[in-house]
Amino acid sequence: MELMCPAGSPEALEAAVQAGADAVYFGVGDYNARRNAKNITEDQLPQVLAYCRLRGVRAYVTVNTLLSDRELPQAARLLQNLSRHGADAVIVQDLGVLRLAQAAAPDLPVHASTQMTVHNLAGALACKDMGFSRVVLSRELPLEEIRLISQRCGVETEVFCHGALCMCYSGQCYLSAAIGGRSGNRGLCAQPCRLNYGFDGGPPKPWLSLKDLSLASRLQELEEAGVACVKIEGRMKRPEYAALTADIYKRAITDKKPPSPEELEQLRGIFSRSGFTEGYFTGQTGEEMFGARSEADAQAAQPLYAQARKLYEGRVEKPRFPLELEFSAQPGQPLTLTARDGEGRVSRAQGAPAEPALSRPTSEDEIAKNLGKTGGTVFYPGRTSIRLAPGLRVSAAQVNGLRRQCLEELTQARQAPPPRRQGAMPPLPRQKGSQRPPALIVQALRRDQISPELLKENPQFLYLPLAECRANLSQCAAWMEQGIEVVPALPRIWFDSQQDQALEELEQCRRAGIKTVLCPNIGWLSLLQGQGLALRGDLGLNIMNSLAVEQLADMGLSSAALSFEMNFSQMRDLGKTLPLEALVYGRLPLMIFENCAIRRGAGRCACREGRHSLSDKTGRRFPLVPEPHCRNTLYNSEPLCLSDKTGDYAGLGLTWARFSFTTEDAGQCAQVLSRYRQGQAEPGKYTRGLYYRGVK
Repeated sequence: MELMCPAGSPEALEAAVQAGADAVYFGVGDYNARRNAKNITEDQLPQVLAYCRLRGVRAYVTVNTLLSDRELPQAARLLQNLSRHGADAVIVQDLGVLRLAQAAAPDLPVHASTQMTVHNLAGALACKDMGFSRVVLSRELPLEEIRLISQRCGVETEVFCHGALCMCYSGQCYLSAAIGGRSGNRGLCAQPCRLNYGFDGGPPKPWLSLKDLSLASRLQELEEAGVACVKIEGRMKRPEYAALTADIYKRAITDKKPPSPEELEQLRGIFSRSGFTEGYFTGQTGEEMFGARSEADAQAAQPLYAQARKLYEGRVEKPRFPLELEFSAQPGQPLTLTARDGEGRVSRAQGAPAEPALSRPTSEDEIAKNLGKTGGTVFYPGRTSIRLAPGLRVSAAQVNGLRRQCLEELTQARQAPPPRRQGAMPPLPRQKGSQRPPALIVQALRRDQISPELLKENPQFLYLPLAECRANLSQCAAWMEQGIEVVPALPRIWFDSQQDQALEELEQCRRAGIKTVLCPNIGWLSLLQGQGLALRGDLGLNIMNSLAVEQLADMGLSSAALSFEMNFSQMRDLGKTLPLEALVYGRLPLMIFENCAIRRGAGRCACREGRHSLSDKTGRRFPLVPEPHCRNTLYNSEPLCLSDKTGDYAGLGLTWARFSFTTEDAGQCAQVLSRYRQGQAEPGKYTRGLYYRGVK
């Protein structure tokens, strides 16, 4: 099982490599999820990759942010650079970047970032079908789900084993973008989840701040489950952190036993938030998973820094690869030395013939001693074969010269990037989309929000949660008889152990005449392709560029919803390979939790007991809405409203405008649509979202 360690800077990369990492991951440039890390520059890239290759350490580069059309040409050049200089793989979130990599750098392996929210077998199989060679699974998965996916998906799986946990599923968090314009999907998360919030108006506390993860005592279970790689989080942390965590985790994997109590205490000391949690892995969620970084935590790290630096500063190069050596000295023939590094590389050197010995001939032991002087290199002597004719004198200088030549050639060979094809950026599709004003889509959480007055506004589609459709099949049939297509919104998160229930509910909807479903995750595309249903793409797919639209069209979508992190000019740029929709009214879904905030706040299951919210220091209340299987979605404090801005988005080529209702009652829902028809803004507080100001 591979150990992958963070390299947020060149110093951290060296620290992780020297401390035992099998692989490192880092960002280059602006298109990575830790843009505030020191990162590796493009000028440093060839040297950094050569450094890793020489030592047999794999280097994975993160290009794992969402990109607009105008950023794709620069991203294509970056991907070509990464391939040319020999990166072992690139980690991506954006399906458009996947398509870009496959065209511009066709021999560069691509890994699916945890930002893709792959959390079930269907999602992993979808990644395999798209050409990913590895999938980084969501941090929220328990062991049994990890095992099922790893053993059945047919691609490598990677699991985070140590470091920071986010309260929200990676790739589905928009809190930082909505309240501060700094998007986690664009690499600039401001971590507002680490601030204090109050539950239902209660006292403030770090309500969304989870302790750091540590699975140091669970590594054998992960390996037995079929996980190919475990990954330490921490590209924003110091080199000492990279070194100490790499050292302890590598020994635990190699020795096949948990770290000692002393080592566990060192892990806690170098960085933690009031200790660690295994919560999701064991399924034991709740209050014990939460913690915040304290002054005591920070002070505990100080004595460990000097100890950690000894793992990489001033160390003699660690020998890593056995050399197979063949030496020959025969009368009248050149001295020869052949060296092999055990990975297919061969170096040969020749020298002047040995002279007859005038007194004492050279022994094989003397030659072997000089051949074995590989200190300061990544090599150590392995099997050595010496053919030495009797009566010859071979000087130490001759043997040393041959050895140095072979080692230098092998070093250069190991550092050389692999030969790869160079592709080109694919042309961006340029379909203009609809030339008519967008038609209406209404999305509601409950059947009782849909009134006859609302339906008089003639929405073309009505989105309802799958469970709500299933509970109201006769009403859905009546709406469809009125010419309104009812579309079940499938769960954004579902484990394999929960899949049968969702599929049974969907089958009942199909038998009642439902023909279209709303898919928020690539796993649903894999499950439902070829099943006779029209598949519409939801907001959770994070569509932000033309290549992503094109990729999803190839996967069978009939339409797609654009990310609300886009601005209007970016929407205008898009090639409309599919009919597209955008959210124009409603509270933005900012986070989705696996750890039920309502149960934690109320001290019991209280999802059906009134309304719940979290409030920040300004008094803004963010509604908490229950989801299936004791999950929650956190919505924005004010609704997005563009009812008086129709002219700004009517000419963008959108086919539909979506109105999303969450906390509104039936009367309020109808009034919102009525004001939209009249071009009036909503009374009270609302937001324009990110369509005008954009995100960083």
